[in-house]
Amino acid sequence: MSINVLVPVADGTEELEVVAIVNILRRAGAHVVIAGIKNKTITAARGVRLIADNNLLDCMDVSYDLIALPGGVPGVEHLKESKELVELLRKQFQTDKMIGAICAAPQVVLAFHGILGHQRATGHPAFTEDIPNKESLDQRVVVDKNLVTSRGAGTAVEFALKLVELLFGRAKAIKVADAIVAIPGIV
Repeated sequence: MSINVLVPVADGTEELEVVAIVNILRRAGAHVVIAGIKNKTITAARGVRLIADNNLLDCMDVSYDLIALPGGVPGVEHLKESKELVELLRKQFQTDKMIGAICAAPQVVLAFHGILGHQRATGHPAFTEDIPNKESLDQRVVVDKNLVTSRGAGTAVEFALKLVELLFGRAKAIKVADAIVAIPGIV
């Protein structure tokens, strides 16, 4: 069975988070689609140019096991404004499929659209005032039911490995962590 993952991107997305998520999930064997919100070629937050696999509109009729939102400003604002992405996220949430969000995405996208609910979550320290459940804000990666959140670029590898663990199991996450010489104990 193939694991399908969608990673939406837009101009201003944090490139370190995108690359960590995509790279680590692909190492685990996931079929990961990078989808541009408006364009397939984006300029990320630090000026790195990324080329998406598809436009988001081409991804609307596909079922995903995980939708993983990278952070970065102003990238998260573009994600927040995408009606199509919000539609996919609501569907994902309502069917209890996994959503991952890192950095500013938990607050700017998920909390803004009411998708976060009162689940435990974390995010970048500068973007947590609107996260309703503040119980886990200081944790690096938080899992609550079908929601996985993380703090930012410095936690991106740990976040991605947690996604691998939840999708493929702990043994696969450890194997991927070992292959990239991740910090011991990260999984």
